[in-house]
Amino acid sequence: QVQLVESGGGLVQAGGSLRLSCAASGRTNAMGWFRQAPGKERPYVAVIHWTGNTYYADSVKGRFTISRDNAKNTVYLQMNSLKPEDTAVYYCAATTKLSITTTLTDYPYWGQGTQVTVSS
Repeated sequence: QVQLVESGGGLVQAGGSLRLSCAASGRTNAMGWFRQAPGKERPYVAVIHWTGNTYYADSVKGRFTISRDNAKNTVYLQMNSLKPEDTAVYYCAATTKLSITTTLTDYPYWGQGTQVTVSS
């Protein structure tokens, strides 16, 4: 069983930046971030494989950067040029699935979620 502990998040004005961190208690293959606004689904934001391969949702390309420190089993999400529509609860997720995936149901391990609020 892998446990995920998130940190970061908070309130920021539009155009600002935030950095999220997520530490895993064990080794994982892919880690990523999903987000969920009230009453909406939980799509992926960005995922990264231990090899460094990444995928980004179109809505965040060019603004968000995902990275990971394999030695620390930690993934980061640097969020720049934030917009009000980025407001959501951000969840860290991890999987031992061999190949990188953006499918929510492929991720059995989840963090508790951290709120990101972007004011206009």
